[in-house]
Amino acid sequence: MKRDILSVMDMKDDLEDIILLSIKLKRDRSIKFSEKKILGMIFEKPSTRTRISLESAMVQLNGTAIYLSPKEMHLGDGETIEDTARVMSRFLDIISYRAYSHDMVVELARYSRVPVLNALDNLEHPMQIVADFMTVYEKKSKLSGLKLAYIGDGNNMANSLLLGASILGMDISIACPENHEPDKEIIRSAREMALKTGSRIEIVREPRTAIDSADIVYTDVWVSMGEESERAEREKLFRPYQVNSELTDFADKNFIFMHCLPAHRGLEVTDDVIDGIHSVVFDEAENRLYSEKGIIYKVLFINYF
Repeated sequence: MKRDILSVMDMKDDLEDIILLSIKLKRDRSIKFSEKKILGMIFEKPSTRTRISLESAMVQLNGTAIYLSPKEMHLGDGETIEDTARVMSRFLDIISYRAYSHDMVVELARYSRVPVLNALDNLEHPMQIVADFMTVYEKKSKLSGLKLAYIGDGNNMANSLLLGASILGMDISIACPENHEPDKEIIRSAREMALKTGSRIEIVREPRTAIDSADIVYTDVWVSMGEESERAEREKLFRPYQVNSELTDFADKNFIFMHCLPAHRGLEVTDDVIDGIHSVVFDEAENRLYSEKGIIYKVLFINYF
């Protein structure tokens, strides 16, 4: 039976195992597929890290990747997503989909006979989460019992961090303006999971409240792709949520700063923070490669360990 990763919740039973597997694959780069595998990558949104890391992961694993943009396909232009999924399943071993709509990702997976990976949509960014918590584990040597503070928009990254932290038993405090909270259903799922793992979840308005004694400080862009028409309004609204040295003084003295990138320097984060001694953003970006290797191994049911 195929396994899709459309949400962080699709890893609720083995998220930490995937993280540890990704670390093993990082340490031993000689491990490759015994037979060639082909990944088809659908990109509705532009990408730097996702495309390069996925292609590099497949090449290093003795596989190959095919880049597919909507302009080069019939997806949504006369051909149904069902037919697209059925055809691609006959050519490929695995599919990744970077989409505007979560519903489209779910629909593609429903009709695909091969695993589908959510490479980002409007609701979640599950593969980024594996790289994020892999980085936390490397820097802190543990996951449960830590506190993560997320400052900014309650977007797909906030949604995914909520789910990931609750699964791993990590406390998470999200500071965001009114009407910009994470998805209500995601909050509900995270709170239910937190009851089992001991994670503490809070949604607050004040960044200083969220960041107090935090081990990890995380932020993301204020204007996501597709929201450019709201740029001026959003930049004014989120200005009090900038992560700067004045704010990070309230975090734990050994905190690490994280950002999924690309960063809008001078907006959600200042140069002195993203370039400072606490920043691990480029280690985090590098780990996209190894975390995607771990995810691909898991969904293809390959086990070398």
